Amino acid sequence: MSAPHDTGTSAPEALHCYRHPGRETLVRCSHCDRPICPSCMRQAAVGFRCPECAGSRPTHRAWQGRKVRAPSGRMPATMALVAISVIAFLVEVAQSGSFGPTIAATPLIQDGAIFGPLIADGEWYRLVTGAFLHGSLLHLGFNMLLLWWLGGQLERYAGTGRMLAIYFSAVLWGSAGALLLSGDVPTIGASGGVYGLMGALLVLQRQQGLAVLRSWVGMLLIINLAFTFVASNISVGGHLGGLAGGAAAAWVLSGFGRGSIAYGRLGLIGSAGVIGLLAGAVVISLAVA
Repeated sequence: MSAPHDTGTSAPEALHCYRHPGRETLVRCSHCDRPICPSCMRQAAVGFRCPECAGSRPTHRAWQGRKVRAPSGRMPATMALVAISVIAFLVEVAQSGSFGPTIAATPLIQDGAIFGPLIADGEWYRLVTGAFLHGSLLHLGFNMLLLWWLGGQLERYAGTGRMLAIYFSAVLWGSAGALLLSGDVPTIGASGGVYGLMGALLVLQRQQGLAVLRSWVGMLLIINLAFTFVASNISVGGHLGGLAGGAAAAWVLSGFGRGSIAYGRLGLIGSAGVIGLLAGAVVISLAVA
């Protein structure tokens, strides 16, 4: 497909390169229909192709014969995750009668926190519910700010289903990490999921050819990791486990590192990879609880 041209009084809508989101473009790959900037254009027999379609990588055969539609700009999953966490916190406040430290003793936290002995007794749901509970307004506010920011960006780029797969992989692996390092201490918070979103965005930026340690996500991760190891009452295992789980899910969703997180059909192998990640986190959690 050649570059669009203006045939009327209004300019065509500008797109953003799938490998360089900060660059506007009017050109799409003639094979997979993804928007590409001049740096990514590869001359083809008809129009231009993106670097992947111009090469011979077999993972992109799934795009052949079908038009890939870019994900929408909506972020319903991110909004829902934030809303559930806020509602849960309001219930905690109602149960404790204050915003103070007594929140930690509320029935909702006691019944939903990540806690090894009770998970070993069959309360598996704690591996997920702990990510929606918070011990203070500051704890909630910081996590929800990052979840809204990072989750929204990832969901708008990769789509709702893939963002949720990444987030819950991070949540489950964050729970596994928390149980591995401090299973006898009740753990709550969305930090594992948030770290997983950072890990996924780092994978995305690396695939786009960006220097991850110089990117805004890389700097944000470094700052948060420093805080993780310096501050008290922080679940190191939860943060590191979530980071690994999110990055691993992004790698699987990108065709095991050979494609894009957002584009292309996941396929049987990719679906099995995501399910295996989720199941693996549960198995390890039960083994170390």
